[in-house]
Amino acid sequence: MGVTVNPTVSRRRLGAELRRLRENCGLTTQQVAERLLISQPKISLLENGRRLAKPRDVRDLCGLYGVQDQRRVDHLMQLARESGQQGWWNFYGDIPYGAYIGLEAEAAAIRLYEPLVIPGLLQTPAYVRAVIAGTMPHVTPEQAAARLQVRLRRQDRLKAPRNPMRLWAVLDESALRRVVGSREVMRKQLDHLTHLSAQPHITLQVLPHDVGAHPGVSGQFSLLEFADATDASVVYLERFTSDLYLEKRSDARLYSDIYAHLQAQALGPDSTRRLIDEVVAAYAGPG
Repeated sequence: MGVTVNPTVSRRRLGAELRRLRENCGLTTQQVAERLLISQPKISLLENGRRLAKPRDVRDLCGLYGVQDQRRVDHLMQLARESGQQGWWNFYGDIPYGAYIGLEAEAAAIRLYEPLVIPGLLQTPAYVRAVIAGTMPHVTPEQAAARLQVRLRRQDRLKAPRNPMRLWAVLDESALRRVVGSREVMRKQLDHLTHLSAQPHITLQVLPHDVGAHPGVSGQFSLLEFADATDASVVYLERFTSDLYLEKRSDARLYSDIYAHLQAQALGPDSTRRLIDEVVAAYAGPG
C-alpha cells in the first residue's frame, strides 16, 4: 500500500518552481493566463500546489517561460507525474485532511499547540476511538475504523528507527483534564504521554491554567518544517470546514514568534511530567 513518492510534496515543489520561473520572466498570473488562454485562478492554484498539474501544463508553461534546459523541463514533468500519484492515506477512502497528512509525512520537525485534546500523533487507540465517536457522530463504523488506522499510521513518523520526526508539543492543561472516553482511557493516555516525552526527539510542555490569557487563545496551530531547503515552512490551522495552510515567510515568522511565547509561558518538560503524574493519580482515584 506504500508509494515511493509523496504527491503532496511533489505538487508543492512543482508549484514553487513554476512560480519562480514566472517571476523571473516578469509576468503576472493574469498575463500568463491570457497568453495560454486559460483562467488566472488555474495558474494561482498550480503555483500554490492546490491543483494537479498535468505534464501538458508544465510543457506549455516551460515554453512560455523560455526554459531551454531539457533536464529542467524533464524534472518538472516528473514532478507533475509524481503529484498525480496517490499517497498511502488515499487507500483508506475519503480522508478529509489528506493534504495535511502528505505534509506531515515529509516534515522533519513539527511544533504544535493544542488547547483542547491530545494531539493525534500522541493519541492511544482507545483515545482515538473516543475522539472520533465524540467529534464525528455522523461517520459510519467503517469510516471510523479507517480514520483510526490512518491516525495510528501517521504515528509511524515518530517511531522511525532512523531519523524520526522532531516533535515539540505545547498542550493546554485542559487537554489533560478533559475526560475523553473515560477516566481509565485518560489515565492510560496520560501514561502514554509520559512515556513518549522521555524520547529524545519529543518535547512535551503543558501550559497551566493559571497562566491566564496567552497568544494561543485563538486556537490550535501547527508549524511544519522540512529538511529540504527548497520546501517552505507551513503553518496549518485546523478548521471545521476548510483547513488553512499559510506558506508566506511572514506568516511562518509570526507563528514561530507566537510559539516561542507559548514555550516560555509553559511548564518545562520535567515540571510537565510532574503535573501529568498528578493528573494520572487523580484519574486513578475514585471518580
